[in-house]
Amino acid sequence: MAVDVGQIYAERAQLQNGADAGAMAVMQACHETGCTQDEAEDIAAALADGNSNDGSSTVFEVDMSVPDEVTVRTTTRDGTSGAGFLRQMFSSALDAPPATVGAHATAGLEFPSGGSAFPLAISDCQYDLSSTAATGEIQLIKYKPGMSDCTSTSGHTIPGGFGWLDQTDSACHAETDSGDNADSDTGADYPSTAACDAIIQSWKDTINGGGTVMGTFPVYDNAGGSGAGGWFHIRGYATFNIQGWKFGGGNTEPRTFHNKAPHVADPADACTDPCRGIIGQFVTYVSIDSGGGLPGVGVDLGTSKIRLIN
Repeated sequence: MAVDVGQIYAERAQLQNGADAGAMAVMQACHETGCTQDEAEDIAAALADGNSNDGSSTVFEVDMSVPDEVTVRTTTRDGTSGAGFLRQMFSSALDAPPATVGAHATAGLEFPSGGSAFPLAISDCQYDLSSTAATGEIQLIKYKPGMSDCTSTSGHTIPGGFGWLDQTDSACHAETDSGDNADSDTGADYPSTAACDAIIQSWKDTINGGGTVMGTFPVYDNAGGSGAGGWFHIRGYATFNIQGWKFGGGNTEPRTFHNKAPHVADPADACTDPCRGIIGQFVTYVSIDSGGGLPGVGVDLGTSKIRLIN
């Protein structure tokens, strides 16, 4: 009996691993490129079988009826006989019935509703990534207080293309929440601290090494106040492929980097004194998180997280 119970627990664990992996994989594939029911079931089946010691299991159901969620249900299938039950080693001699076990997992797509990051917020009027685009146009986003032709989704005039936020810790981070106001930091130059210098130095080193720097920034759709009382209303979060910047006067790196030709192909995207700006493009960005919890409630600005919610 102990051996057979252990066999059942092991089967259950394998099925759960397959359901978890299948739900995450279907959610990712169907969110990025779309998929049919048959395609979703094929993806789930491959992961379910791959997580079974005998390479065989049954995907009983792939449910995509709830928006931004996928539920995968798996059950037992014997890899040798194809039977939908376990071959019990000993308890069958006692006329115990065959055992069938199952598992299920739900993966959800969530959009950030808060975070802590480099203290820069981008104006909603600069956000150009549509729901069907993988990348936006390369652009220069300038710091320009009082720019009158920059309006929010609700028609309010908002200052500039980007703004600095008050730091909430010593690591050059600002904590923000979607739907709330964030305190602004005055001045066109970025906060001059060793921690901030270290962050943009790491960006520079990554780009020089042939890598890509993706920054997920809060996007604001309204602003008000002045000086130390200034604020930005955070709409959501978007990911920006950072290719160059000019965060201070002169040409001293790392505060100024790849801000003009030959690194900037379009002269309109160059940023030289007195310009302060960041150069790059908005991109869709999906991260994977196996942690549990309820799905997020942020706004879809192309940045999302897939994780197990059940």
